[in-house]
Amino acid sequence: MSKIYEKIIRPLLFNITPETAHEIGIESLKIGLGAKFAQDFIAQRFAAEASFGELERFGLKFKNPLGIAAGFDKNGVVVNQLAALGFGFVEVGTVTFNPQKGNEKPRLFRLPEDQALINRLGFNNEGTKKVVERLKKLQPNCILGVNIGKNKDVPNEEAIENYLKSFDLASEVADYIAVNVSSPNTPNLRELQKAENLEELLSALQQRNQELFKKPLLVKIAPDLSEAEIEAIVDIAQRLNLAGIIATNTTVKRENLQTNINETGGLSGKPVQKVSNDVIGKIYRYSNGKLPVIGVGGIFNATDAFEKIAAGACLIQAYTGFIYEGVGFARAVNTGLQKILKEKGFNNLDAAVGSKIKL
Repeated sequence: MSKIYEKIIRPLLFNITPETAHEIGIESLKIGLGAKFAQDFIAQRFAAEASFGELERFGLKFKNPLGIAAGFDKNGVVVNQLAALGFGFVEVGTVTFNPQKGNEKPRLFRLPEDQALINRLGFNNEGTKKVVERLKKLQPNCILGVNIGKNKDVPNEEAIENYLKSFDLASEVADYIAVNVSSPNTPNLRELQKAENLEELLSALQQRNQELFKKPLLVKIAPDLSEAEIEAIVDIAQRLNLAGIIATNTTVKRENLQTNINETGGLSGKPVQKVSNDVIGKIYRYSNGKLPVIGVGGIFNATDAFEKIAAGACLIQAYTGFIYEGVGFARAVNTGLQKILKEKGFNNLDAAVGSKIKL
């Protein structure tokens, strides 16, 4: 199947605009894997080939460590179809309280020579209420995360209330909530990563969470932070008893690209791989290995996945690698990761987490 995708399907999709190709991909998943018997058949096949046992992370049990990152299924329309392809969890969103169209098109660009994407989508989504209503009708076949963000027209001074409104709705359906303060495509959003702003926002969310929902709460951070900023965020996360950190979002840097492109937005894929691993390692070290990290950025194969685990991630996510590698991606990563763990003498995944980091 991977050869068919590589030789036939991907060239066809890459001949049309990236956003149109994405929409076709979503619709194909809805139609092709829409029937429950098809989902069950494929899910059973993948489960038999790549069983990690149950991985317990922040009170939740994951079938395998690989999830689909926020941004792929923004509106929660193909959750079970993605689970059937072998993903252990799906992070829906980013959703905002009010629906928004996002930035003007074109806003998604391929960099095939760099195995990368640039996006400046701008949190285009149907709004938290509509997405949650859809998810209420679903019986997820995997762990379901919901990633929440801020509406573009809401100033940072009013961000807390905007996030809380989404948080209250999303908590009705989500197994965990991810707080996105790191997208480069909403003006001034990354200002919320500054220690004083972040602590105020996360304190308000965690207080509401402890009072009403008691759901795992994570924060998603940028790869473009300084060492001091990462250390401060780890400190805040631990003091507020967050469930973990998602590292990392896309980068605004354009270092060592082979593609000559002058487009603003977040860069994802291979170019962010190393910096993402570096951030994961710093979080692991500053938290003394006690703060769960979901590692994301530049995973295209099992070796990439293992590097994230060895740097300190206990779960991993992908998006760009899935776009480039196709429907067999999750299966290949999970089976390959099991093989690497066995070859390196690890009895289980947990034993490999942070194995390259000196505490």
